[in-house]
Amino acid sequence: MKKTIALGLFAATALFGAAAQAEEIILKVAHFWPSTALSHQKVLLPWCDKIAAESNNRLKCQLYPAMQLGGTPPQLIQQAADGVADIVWTLPGYTAGRFPSVEVFELPFMSRKAEATSRALWDYYEQFGQKDFARVKPLAFHVHDNGFVHGIKRPITSLADFQGQKMRAPTRLTNKMLSAFGASPVAMPLPAVTEAVSKGVIDGYVLPWEVIPTVKLHELTKYHSETDPAEPALYTAVFTIAMNKAKYDSLPAELKKVIDANSGAELSAMIGRVWDESAPAARKKAEEQGNQFNTIPAAELAAWRKIGDDIATDWVKEMDGNGYPGQAMLDGAKALIKKHGG
Repeated sequence: MKKTIALGLFAATALFGAAAQAEEIILKVAHFWPSTALSHQKVLLPWCDKIAAESNNRLKCQLYPAMQLGGTPPQLIQQAADGVADIVWTLPGYTAGRFPSVEVFELPFMSRKAEATSRALWDYYEQFGQKDFARVKPLAFHVHDNGFVHGIKRPITSLADFQGQKMRAPTRLTNKMLSAFGASPVAMPLPAVTEAVSKGVIDGYVLPWEVIPTVKLHELTKYHSETDPAEPALYTAVFTIAMNKAKYDSLPAELKKVIDANSGAELSAMIGRVWDESAPAARKKAEEQGNQFNTIPAAELAAWRKIGDDIATDWVKEMDGNGYPGQAMLDGAKALIKKHGG
């Protein structure tokens, strides 16, 4: 009888353990884009499907687009740190000064292609950025497709055209760039830009092509100023997909392996590639709207690039003053971009 009871208890414990091992884990994934956005449709949904398949459906996502968990876009990274969300997708630059190490990629004229620069960005994070992101577990870093200037009232053809213009930019360094160009920078997250344009709060903005149709800005914008394609892009912005550390640490080893296999340099490069590939179709939407386009030639861009170099010099000094190896970070970012073909 005792042996039978013992065997029964052992079997029950084994079954309970197996059930616990097979328990479905739901990951709350939050971001600020609408569910129709490229990021949601072509990155997050496939990524969630992939980790579900590779975990035998033990890992599943519950997606919360458009800030459905509450808060504002600048609060997303803290939501990941605090466990309000298990995974977030956001811009470190929305919380100015908190993640200074990766700002270097947001200096003017750094990137040519999002895929190569995103791969470089992940390598750079591993070398220079881990301290800044110690409160979360980054799964990817990437940049968007090349950023350009878009005007509501008049085209931008030279530095003089920035004078008196209220221009939106996404990050601290893009605001510095616009200010140095002669504009009055207005900082705001992406979801606020469409209303700001429609109400005349801003006269223009800097954005890449991909996101413009998503937030209907091609319908409200008349002028688009692109830069000579032989030159580096005017600007780009840094994004991260970051996970709550405690949530990751709580996963069984085999599920950590699934997350690890679907994060890092390859995920970062893939996201950058999606952004690169998205630009022509998004640009076509503005063409179909009858908007006007112009290209800033290399000769005119020389003065713009000189200002960009001055901003980079100031950034290095600022980083040095804050205890970071500023010049090594700038040189490292440029070398990694070049290494990966950016």
